[in-house]
Amino acid sequence: MNPMETLEKIVTDIIAPAALDTDRESRFPRAAIKALGESGLLGLISAREVGGLGGGLAEASAVVRRIAQDCPSTAMVVCMHYCATSLIEKHGSEAVRRDIAAGRHLSTLAFSEAGSRSHFWAPMSSATADGDEVVLDAAKSWITSAGEADSYVWSSRPTAGERPCSLWLVPAATVGLEFSGGFDGLGLRGNASLPVRANGARIPRSALLGEDGRGSDLMNAVLPWFAALNASSSVGLMNGALTRACAHVGATRYAHLGSSLADLPTIRAYLAKARIRADQATTLLDDTIAALAAGREDAVLRVFQTKAASAEAALYVTDTAMRVCGGAAFRKEAGVERLFRDARAASVMGPTSDVLYDFIGKIMLGLPIF
Repeated sequence: MNPMETLEKIVTDIIAPAALDTDRESRFPRAAIKALGESGLLGLISAREVGGLGGGLAEASAVVRRIAQDCPSTAMVVCMHYCATSLIEKHGSEAVRRDIAAGRHLSTLAFSEAGSRSHFWAPMSSATADGDEVVLDAAKSWITSAGEADSYVWSSRPTAGERPCSLWLVPAATVGLEFSGGFDGLGLRGNASLPVRANGARIPRSALLGEDGRGSDLMNAVLPWFAALNASSSVGLMNGALTRACAHVGATRYAHLGSSLADLPTIRAYLAKARIRADQATTLLDDTIAALAAGREDAVLRVFQTKAASAEAALYVTDTAMRVCGGAAFRKEAGVERLFRDARAASVMGPTSDVLYDFIGKIMLGLPIF
């Protein structure tokens, strides 16, 4: 059975049936993550020499898209895990890499902070060298899988020098990590997005990923993964919303007229425009992945464009799905309003759409991005 066939069974049997409760109860999708781990899909992008499936960004995108059709919360957990894994594969220990490949280890990114907010590339937290250890002090905000992941790819200021950033792989069991409360947000309610504090948390110097002070280089390496997989979640979410909307429109009839909602040209036009927006975002995402694979000159531009375009398209498409389904869309069991709420996250997730528009404009004008 190929990975996508395996994934389809997990989505059908585990992820989709639990999606309503995952959202309603802000429940972390543990059963789904366990199944993805046991199937090898958490090790999708791990190298074959450590026991992984040896996939790349295109394969990861396909997985995130499919999960997001039914549960964007689970898709975001997997998105962040793949992002973290892309760095761990290049800079982490073989032991951790093998655990990820075997599905025994879930990781995530811990970049955003209360002080610099969505400007995640400018950490305010500190890392202080103390013999063979490093002491971390930080106020991280909205870390996906907080309290659930086995490790955190953690950003801080360097222990020495003037460079802006260093990255560390911080084990979840590190003494001094504090997870604040539970997440009761508008959307993506099951992804355990929580503030995390480090109060004198001690980690070994060997936890450093790459070189001290060179964390920005690693952030630049993971940004294409984050942007493309975030866009993949938005694309999958749009497909899920349109599937549900079309099913409702086709099945709902006016008994006194003997016709269905699908017979109304206005309804069909709304759906057509939403399908165009979703397909435009999908095409841009696919071209972004192709640009990265080919090392094209426009790859950086595409990376910024795909996250912004997909995030904004998801707002339009899910709003349209709510409109054409009418009052029925307000029922939670229909799943449309959940996807409508989940779609709100991508545009405000750093780098936000507005920040990305600025980056894109600077590229167009030949200005430095930072």
